[in-house]
Amino acid sequence: MAHIRSKDIDEMSDEQIEQTLNELRDEMLQLRSQQALGGSASNAGEYKQTRRSIARVLTKLSLRKED
Repeated sequence: MAHIRSKDIDEMSDEQIEQTLNELRDEMLQLRSQQALGGSASNAGEYKQTRRSIARVLTKLSLRKED
């Protein structure tokens, strides 16, 4: 899964957002395991992007549930 923009999240349905969140969490788990096993430094940028994408998705999801 690639970097997700806020604009893309706005266009998704709630089900798509939940699915995207699960995929991002799976990707984060894989990146953490690679990092723990001494993965390459190139994963640092991907790790940061994934973490921020998860934060974006969670923020948009909570804003939708408030409305």
